[in-house]
Amino acid sequence: MSTLANQLASAEREEVARAIRLLLARPLLTEAADPTGFDLVRRRRDPLARWFDYTCGWNLVVEPRRGYARLTKVRVNPDGSRPARRARSGRAPFDRRRYVLLCVTAAELLSMPMTTIGMLADRVVQAMAADRALAGFDPVRRPERMAFVDVLKLLESYDVLRVVDGTTETYVDSAEAKVLYRVDNTLLMRLPAAPVGASRLAVPPEEVPARFEELLADLVRERRYGGASADDTHAETAATTDAQRNLRLRHSVLRRLFDDPVLYRTDLADDELAYVTSLTGRQILRRSVEQAGFILEERAEGFLLVDPDAIATDVRFPDDTSTARVAALLLLAPLCATPAGLLPEQLAEAGAELLRRFPGWAKAYQSEEGPARLADDAVRILLDVGLAARARDRVVARPAAYRYRLTETTGPAPKNDPPAVTAAGSAGEGDKQ
Repeated sequence: MSTLANQLASAEREEVARAIRLLLARPLLTEAADPTGFDLVRRRRDPLARWFDYTCGWNLVVEPRRGYARLTKVRVNPDGSRPARRARSGRAPFDRRRYVLLCVTAAELLSMPMTTIGMLADRVVQAMAADRALAGFDPVRRPERMAFVDVLKLLESYDVLRVVDGTTETYVDSAEAKVLYRVDNTLLMRLPAAPVGASRLAVPPEEVPARFEELLADLVRERRYGGASADDTHAETAATTDAQRNLRLRHSVLRRLFDDPVLYRTDLADDELAYVTSLTGRQILRRSVEQAGFILEERAEGFLLVDPDAIATDVRFPDDTSTARVAALLLLAPLCATPAGLLPEQLAEAGAELLRRFPGWAKAYQSEEGPARLADDAVRILLDVGLAARARDRVVARPAAYRYRLTETTGPAPKNDPPAVTAAGSAGEGDKQ
């Protein structure tokens, strides 16, 4: 009996660890998209909810009847490094116009259990025309229809919109396209992850640009931490202050550890670094990592989690799925060879050298401005995965960049192809939901 109990406990630990990593990669998990993964999360939802709440302060909602699980991640430092991406055009990030259309479209869908693409477009036209802060939406123009389709495809990927008849992409070619959708309004309302609703921060439109950073910080401010900080003198009691301070430190450190590719000690505030190096902090960190099924790599420069099953890795590096990602890996060699970093002109020259070495590769960058664009796109990827940083006017390699090295191909390689890559390690980019 004891052996059976141990086996059951071991099986539960393994399932919970797998479900944690699954939700880290896909914080909105639907039964339609992943029946097996959703069933695992549904069965282990209680220990999962406890783990996420204690470890990261993130709320997990599982709705078995409606077929979705939503982990509401709140990042320590909201920034633009994890944008919504287009399903078309090589997964390019959303621009300002697409974000505006996304917000207006989502608002209009709240009251529409069923709709057609034409009816929805008309509603968006009317809504944007009624708001003096927004530029009007003109579905007669092809670029506008393309942006609208990118928004709808994103909502489809979340299972908020489900195509009943037709194909969304046909709207790009014709505003008369016929597409019928079923709308999951409940799931739509689960998409925002900010602790504070945007409507509670209503300010005059003309003040938004000047106060944008302030408003963004207000959206993610969590009351549970109160005013507790190292120099706080306004808490009701010392015990309350200590509890809130420790809670904030635990959540801020572990959120970064589980959501970022690499956690560098230099990126931590003094109190966060003191917490993670304390006996209690180290114990909590190691226990949380073990419970989630990761392998912890600890170096003098920081921490990195390795998922042996790659379940939690939503963006891979190295990755040859795009020209910019291959270029990012190739640029690591000159970056690592120059500790002081490279200037924009030097990066552009490095991009030009790649294009000269492989003349049939990266055809989209074979232009006068191509080398600089290639370098910019590659550097952006390295910044996003924590392998590079900007230091004034230079781009410098960060410690994790030295995990990678290039090797020659084992056989004769075509002159148009870049060399094969061997990685000493890998780090996956965390999710942007």
